[in-house]
Amino acid sequence: MDQDPALQAAFRHHPRDLDRFRYVYCVVSRRAGGLSIGINLNPDKVCNFDCVYCQVDRSTPTPKIAVNLALLEQELVSVLKMASDGSILQNPRFQNLSPEHCRPKDIAFAGDGEPTSFPRFDLAVEAVFSAQAKAGLPALLPVVVMTNATGLGKPAAIRAVDRIYEHGGEIWAKLDAGTEEFFHRVSGTRIPFSRILKNLTATAQRHPIVLQSMFMHLHGQGPTQEELTAYCDRVREILAAGGTIRLIQVYTVARQPAQSYVAPLPKDEQNAIGDFIRNHTGVTVELFY
Repeated sequence: MDQDPALQAAFRHHPRDLDRFRYVYCVVSRRAGGLSIGINLNPDKVCNFDCVYCQVDRSTPTPKIAVNLALLEQELVSVLKMASDGSILQNPRFQNLSPEHCRPKDIAFAGDGEPTSFPRFDLAVEAVFSAQAKAGLPALLPVVVMTNATGLGKPAAIRAVDRIYEHGGEIWAKLDAGTEEFFHRVSGTRIPFSRILKNLTATAQRHPIVLQSMFMHLHGQGPTQEELTAYCDRVREILAAGGTIRLIQVYTVARQPAQSYVAPLPKDEQNAIGDFIRNHTGVTVELFY
């Protein structure tokens, strides 16, 4: 079933727009296992990272856009109803897919920038809960936050994360490096690596988290053995501090990256990395090619 050309195209194509909506979009997600309803709190494409593999086109300046939470909630109610009653299949983007692959699985804060950088992130999370209640769904969809972890230490984010876990949601946090040098090389930020590790550890001490780790070829070379060992050391440090990591998602480049020297890993190399991480951390690893 996964060889269906329409499904493979949907996996590769993840635009953050849907019809007339400003903040809410839908994608067919391999990691969610179906339709993921996205929330974009950064429509102006502002991000505190500049990852070499990022798929967001930042070449054209975008004016600053204030997020209207009332409109976001209204949009989400509409999209939830479309996804629930199956009318989403009438959209040209999804009409060649089966209802099974367009069944809503989660609501994900995953936009054109870091969602926790939004100063009212806790209120945005409450707007999502409110929209689900207004949409009249038979059961709440879990809320997932895809984050680079830079803002997880903010009071608003801490409150929001606790609420998300109360309702069966989860944090999917990025960890793409084991060393400070490689972290800055990949993420393109001046934010200290120590801040990422501190926030990951503190969050994992309160709730089980998922790590999302991108591995790729840079200038034709994959990660070195030293870097992979350092990565595993960072994971083990989180665990030793009392943190819980439910899963590590090991994935590679699937869409057009920001830099031309970035390329996906061959499947056998990615498999070897997954095995290495699994064997050296004891954490469950899931691979996405």
